[in-house]
Amino acid sequence: MLLIRAIVRPEKKDDVLAELSSAGFNAATMVDVVGRGKQKGIRIGGMVYDEIPKTLILVAIQDADKDKVVKTILSTAKTGSDGAFGDGKIFVSPIEEVYTISKGAPIL
Repeated sequence: MLLIRAIVRPEKKDDVLAELSSAGFNAATMVDVVGRGKQKGIRIGGMVYDEIPKTLILVAIQDADKDKVVKTILSTAKTGSDGAFGDGKIFVSPIEEVYTISKGAPIL
């Protein structure tokens, strides 16, 4: 199994979740986060905003579904046809073990 962590613009969260659900990936966890990318925030006039709001979407998937999920997030979270700084990142990590809390049993 894999854990997909997608950091997206908050206004794209609902679109990404809807597309993932349409593709058959209904289970997800969302967390409101703040951060900054390599551009070190946004400068507006004399003010620098370095805590930019984002949404972290976590999705646990089977290895074989990685390309489908990543493509879905990439195409939905991008702003405009070319994308823009601040559209987010996707991180893919292996999951070693998964347990269902109610049963206390491993899933893998």
